[in-house]
Amino acid sequence: MKRSSLHDIANIVLYVILFLLIQLAVTFAVAIIAMWIGGTPWPAISQHLQTGSLGLNGKELVAATAISSVLTFCLFVACHWAPVKRDWLATRPWTALIWVVLLALGTILPSQWLVERMEITLPESAEKLFESIMGEPLGYVAIGILAPLVEELVFRGAILRTLLKLFDRKWHWVPIVISALIFSAVHMNVPQFVHAALIGLLLGWMYYRTDSIVPGVAFHWVNNTVAFVMFHMMPQMNDGKLIDLFHGNHTTMMLSLLFSLCIFLPALFQLSIRLKRAK
Repeated sequence: MKRSSLHDIANIVLYVILFLLIQLAVTFAVAIIAMWIGGTPWPAISQHLQTGSLGLNGKELVAATAISSVLTFCLFVACHWAPVKRDWLATRPWTALIWVVLLALGTILPSQWLVERMEITLPESAEKLFESIMGEPLGYVAIGILAPLVEELVFRGAILRTLLKLFDRKWHWVPIVISALIFSAVHMNVPQFVHAALIGLLLGWMYYRTDSIVPGVAFHWVNNTVAFVMFHMMPQMNDGKLIDLFHGNHTTMMLSLLFSLCIFLPALFQLSIRLKRAK
């Protein structure tokens, strides 16, 4: 293997480690500050840190998520690990972006249905974490705006961009798959792994076609925004199944899945035409 290839692989490992490390460090820092402000003595704070029982509330989790996202964005841009370019936007691809939004909408129900068919559920700790963040009005800033931007910057703009340099263009699907698996693995639970892996393939394909994270950010934004809206408008879905959304009517659920595919497939076809392959 060439020395340049080893250097690129080392960079990819570094990107993943830094992404996770920043999240962990900021979370611990916010927990320490919150406990200190709350009057918790230092011996008790140390014990909490050792056991990992940080006890962050919704506002503190939102703050930790937002701060880690901003720090990650600034680091990757400042170090030129994920170059910020406007080349694709300069082509005024507004119609393509509309199809990206439709593609995202078309994946939501089928993805949820597939996860449920696999009979895997979100761990209780992860579920409580999401509920705490989603329950805060400013949680949308962290989940709906910052997370899509930063995750696309890291996993497509830095990691996939580097992976694509390691393979010939005819093997472009290999780095797309690898980046999707890395993206899903950092979510650290099986339900999100499955969803993120499937979505990661689409996000990677769009990046490969455009050499831009903009389509991925738009797709990611729609996905997270729908989740946030559903959390507040349909609380019965927070700990339920897809069938609960349709009040137990299996026929309506299957028709809705079919309708989703009627959105997804034309959108995918249109994007295969409109997203020109990056040179």
